[in-house]
Amino acid sequence: MAKIDTETPVTGTIWKLLTSVGDSVTQGQTLLIVEAMKMEIPIEAPASGTLTELKVNEGDMVSEDDIVAVIETA
Repeated sequence: MAKIDTETPVTGTIWKLLTSVGDSVTQGQTLLIVEAMKMEIPIEAPASGTLTELKVNEGDMVSEDDIVAVIETA
């Protein structure tokens, strides 16, 4: 099993979490939404698997390239 990090491409605020630890996710599924410069930027799963870690909460500030989630693939 491989662990895949999910990074945010922008600096902003975690606006909404759409998944929880333990959820099965598919590649391209939106995991969370970052608000930056009054825009909502969806953060998608880079691979299919199980969401094993969420490193952020709603309202948290993130910087470009911060790891926000970890997915374990089969």
